[in-house]
Amino acid sequence: MSAAVEFRDVTKEFPGGARAVDGVSLSVEAGGVFGVVGHSGAGKSTLLRLVNRLEEPTSGSVLVDGRDLATLGERELRPVRRDIGMIFQQFNLFRSRTVLGNVLYPLRLAGMDRARARERAEETLEFVGLAGHGKRYPEQLSGGQRQRVGVARALATRPKVLLCDEATSALDPQTTGEVLALLRRVNRELGVTILLITHEMEVVRTLCDRVAVMEDGRVVESGEVYEVFARPRHHTTAAFARSALHSAPDEPLWERLRTRHAGRLVTVPVVDGEPAIDALSGLLRTHGVDFTFVHGGVGEVRGRPLGNVTLELRGAPEAVEAVVAGLNAPARREAGVR
Repeated sequence: MSAAVEFRDVTKEFPGGARAVDGVSLSVEAGGVFGVVGHSGAGKSTLLRLVNRLEEPTSGSVLVDGRDLATLGERELRPVRRDIGMIFQQFNLFRSRTVLGNVLYPLRLAGMDRARARERAEETLEFVGLAGHGKRYPEQLSGGQRQRVGVARALATRPKVLLCDEATSALDPQTTGEVLALLRRVNRELGVTILLITHEMEVVRTLCDRVAVMEDGRVVESGEVYEVFARPRHHTTAAFARSALHSAPDEPLWERLRTRHAGRLVTVPVVDGEPAIDALSGLLRTHGVDFTFVHGGVGEVRGRPLGNVTLELRGAPEAVEAVVAGLNAPARREAGVR
């Protein structure tokens, strides 16, 4: 599949030598949803702003639909920017304009005649669930409704690419879910490529096909979302994955569990395609071992199960050891039973 956005060894330095983006190479497939996750200061916001040339790269190339933005003059850049919508964390709406006026703004700026622009704006407001709200002002709306206006404004010019700058960070969990569902519709029904940045791994888990993890301006890990969650290779990635999944107990919790449970404690990862959890019930039956669930759980990432379950095993010592040995058999060792 062709790349909608491509970063080729991109670096961005600010005055004083601060390097916000350091040699980043990434490819965002057309029609996909690509997330960039990282802590504050990781460089993800700067990376996003390079896509529509709100920032200029110090070196390297940023290509949109195969065109190197640095080679485009202002006249050539203008239609490219119309193909790139952007939504913001703090909505960035005009307080003095109505909802309809906010959505009309980019259309009138693009030179669309008034009647056609109004029709397009009303269609877009209906798509985001705000039909009938056109005469209201931003202050009269909830946070979720304001973000929907932001999405409508970004979609009004029918962009090929939608940039999302921490689009749900200012929203409560329920509203976040609603906005993410809307963005899924934008991707699936309109075919818009979405490139989003966030520090919330839950957003990535819910929405994205692929993800890159940034730290100190560099991409430390990238790949298909399920694989990055299930088998993180970098400590920063592992920390983000734990924040969105039922994780294995850390050492303090492990010690607390030991004080409450006299049996043998084991944590078994639940990873699609790995055999440890599938073997568990058979091993328990074969060796006559009882168990109690004491921690963890299983969720879904991209429709596939992922999580950890920690169990207290009870039975004859040799039977319990046989279960643990079975879980840690060479064919299952990659699963990392503790």
